[in-house]
Amino acid sequence: MVKEIERYGIPIVHMATITTISVSVGANRIVPTIAIPYPVGDPSLGEAAEHDLREKLVRRALEGLVTEVEEVTLF
Repeated sequence: MVKEIERYGIPIVHMATITTISVSVGANRIVPTIAIPYPVGDPSLGEAAEHDLREKLVRRALEGLVTEVEEVTLF
């Protein structure tokens, strides 16, 4: 599915805890995340720290969207 969407010129970023799965499905842009139950958060952090963590992950994903890649790239 990822390759088909990118073939139309739409970049895709996989945000995934288990990056090997993203690689196996053909994702070129991968952002490693935190943990399986909370991929883009960490409830053990305080509210402000978790917000900062989430913002960092989203910014990393946006960086991946605008970066030209030819092969699998982890951001």
